[in-house]
Amino acid sequence: QVQLVESGGASVQAGGSLRLSCAASGYTVARNRMGWFRQAPGKEREGVASINPFGVIIYADSVKGRFTISKDYAENTLSLQMNTLKPDDTAMYYCAASLYWGPPSLVTADYHYWGQGTQVAVSS
Repeated sequence: QVQLVESGGASVQAGGSLRLSCAASGYTVARNRMGWFRQAPGKEREGVASINPFGVIIYADSVKGRFTISKDYAENTLSLQMNTLKPDDTAMYYCAASLYWGPPSLVTADYHYWGQGTQVAVSS
């Protein structure tokens, strides 16, 4: 059974930093594409960053240069380093895992497993 458990969400002031982690069990993070998504109240879930097994990475334009996605193969975790946070980054953040190893993707339909989310709140 695949489980993805996110952690690291918090309330911070604009300009601050957070590091989100996603611990995977029943799933090998090195094997297939994984991603981070977020959903703000009243909005659709959107892709933030994705990484495939070959280390190819893509980011949403809104987070380029501020967020960094990475995998820790020894710990079997996925991380998202978030710097220079803005109030618009406020959302529930979700870790997602795919059954396939294709290109990275910010499309929710390309993922098969989801975590429960961790809340990020950025105040101005």
